[in-house]
Amino acid sequence: MSRFHLILLLHAHQPIGNFEDVFDRAYRQCYLPFLDPLERHPDVRVALHLSGPLWEWIAGHHEEYFARLRALVDRGQVELVGGGFYEPILVSIPPADRVEQIARMERFLTDRFGTRPEGAWLTERVWEPHLAAMLAGSGVGYTLVDDNHFLLAGFEPEQLFGYYRVEDLDAAIDMFPGLEKLRYFIPFHTVEEIIDLLRRAADEHPGGMAAMGDDLEKFGIWPGTFDHCYTNGWLERFFVALEANADWLSITTPGAYRRAYRPLGCAALPTAAYSEMMEWALPTPARHRVEALVREFAGRPEVQRCLRRGIWRNFLVKYPEADLLARKMQYVSGRLNQLAKSLRRSDPARLEEARTHLLRSECNDAYWHGIFGGLYSPHLRDALWRELIAAERLVEGAPAPARSRAKGLGAPCRDELYFTSGRYSALIDSADGATIASLDFRTAGVPLINSVARRPETYHERLAQASAAGGEQVASIHDRVRVKEAGLDRLLRYDRWRRHLFRLLVFPEGKQSSDYAALQLGEAAAPAGSPFRVKKLTATQAELEAEVSLEPVAPSPRVHCAKRFRFQSLEGGFSAAATARLALLDGAVLPCRAGIELVVNLLAPASGDRYIAFGTERRQLGWQGAAPGETLRMIDEWRKVAIEIVAPGAAEFWIAPIETVSESEDGFERVYQGSQILAVWPLELAPGRENWEATVELRVTGI
Repeated sequence: MSRFHLILLLHAHQPIGNFEDVFDRAYRQCYLPFLDPLERHPDVRVALHLSGPLWEWIAGHHEEYFARLRALVDRGQVELVGGGFYEPILVSIPPADRVEQIARMERFLTDRFGTRPEGAWLTERVWEPHLAAMLAGSGVGYTLVDDNHFLLAGFEPEQLFGYYRVEDLDAAIDMFPGLEKLRYFIPFHTVEEIIDLLRRAADEHPGGMAAMGDDLEKFGIWPGTFDHCYTNGWLERFFVALEANADWLSITTPGAYRRAYRPLGCAALPTAAYSEMMEWALPTPARHRVEALVREFAGRPEVQRCLRRGIWRNFLVKYPEADLLARKMQYVSGRLNQLAKSLRRSDPARLEEARTHLLRSECNDAYWHGIFGGLYSPHLRDALWRELIAAERLVEGAPAPARSRAKGLGAPCRDELYFTSGRYSALIDSADGATIASLDFRTAGVPLINSVARRPETYHERLAQASAAGGEQVASIHDRVRVKEAGLDRLLRYDRWRRHLFRLLVFPEGKQSSDYAALQLGEAAAPAGSPFRVKKLTATQAELEAEVSLEPVAPSPRVHCAKRFRFQSLEGGFSAAATARLALLDGAVLPCRAGIELVVNLLAPASGDRYIAFGTERRQLGWQGAAPGETLRMIDEWRKVAIEIVAPGAAEFWIAPIETVSESEDGFERVYQGSQILAVWPLELAPGRENWEATVELRVTGI
């Protein structure tokens, strides 16, 4: 009987901006110990993909790792797999960057290991049909996606014990289906169960193959897996069992199998990712419905294969913060490509440095959210923003004069204004209450807003169930829920607006700072979030206006609302100021209050080197309360940035932390996403009275 073939393609990755101790723990608990049983079992062959950020960290900390891995490569036991160097979702980045990401990984592996990769790891297995031509044109021979991709195309499960050729125009690439059942079994079932699963497949598909593509981190980093795989010896037993069954089972690599066997045929695969990601990408109400259907048809896999799920691009609709980051990345890439030819002649080193920062900003993790923190991890978002700030500064060169762009970041459907100079960049969202969506201190390379809105997530229902049950680990409908701290359910409040700068809030007179923290101001929607028309635009100023209603705060008169923005350089920094003006056009209103809201994220709410200061008081960033006076300071001693907030005539500042509750592999956790700060004034408008006007200025300097 022909031997059956097992292909294991393992992927290791740590994102740009991840904490040093996470890299170190992952190396000690997973990447390094995984080599030990491999070296002891030379008949076990694996395909291995490490992402560029991880390669760079290992090169800087554990050069000895390369020698051990090269020995495994030289004896044919490990096949190194390429891919986008900085682990981008390929469909989300510009075409030229896709090619460069693939080429950088190829050059790295060739230089370090003397081998050109035959295949490419597809980040998060996000596939769109046009990738076939791009990958083939970049010299990629094969990749792996999930069996889910094939099942969505109408394949039957029994057809997935070989690989297929996928064509696009006049190009083709070979595609291996990674079996979900293997992904769930390894390493979480017993070795005997896995061998039995493979033997049944061998009996039904003699001479065929079964492939698994999954994270290497589940062999040591996922909760409980270090003890399971190494201390308790699961991985050693697995490799022993694979070698013991060599009479019928061959452990091979994708490249070796591809050279020995022809594809089973051609396939046309739809836009897809692995099934969990396609659920995560859905808007929350749709995800509720899909999860209910999955439970209802738990015993009907043929029905579940027909369920509609989302595509990766849904994340950029579901999370405007991810979309903003993606559009900034695409804008900087476009600017770089416009200037690449001249920079290549005049300053190739500057071009190379700018391109590296750009490619690093394309690392996928902060652009989406699933079981891992991703988008909700502010340090990961911050790292990508910092890369983009560095890339854009290098592209523009120095000294960079103050400029403005009426087209914002270049998207034709966006109403945005973009201001830049050598010291700052600011993006005004005209359609969202004339607010600033991003504000960067270029001199220090620091993004100042970098927040996310609190919004309902499907898993919040499970948190409520866990809290109601009164335990830290309880059974939910279909899962077990781990809660890192008690009382997280009390933080499940949801923002009405995106977390932007200089939003105008008009609200009833009796409200207090506690109402602001609880998101219960009851503010009028129109001045806060209506579209504004651009009245005037210069290199450093903009004037916008709208006619709005103050409902439900007051009866519905028409109010003229205007905003004026001003940016200017300061010694060692810059200032950004917004002036809001309200003029009553008709009718009468009750006394109320007005506030101009700011959002600033200095990342560390409990750190002593980052704090809020007013008068003689100093508070940590996670503080909530009211601060008297017209001036407030926020200090970041770690990154050496000082922010002075000046609001002439304001009665006080109301301050509260923005805390999300997200799900990670370690359980539900609160995450500080910045501080919301409201400068508050009394407000009374009536016909014939003087217009109300207020200004808030941010003065940002290095320290």
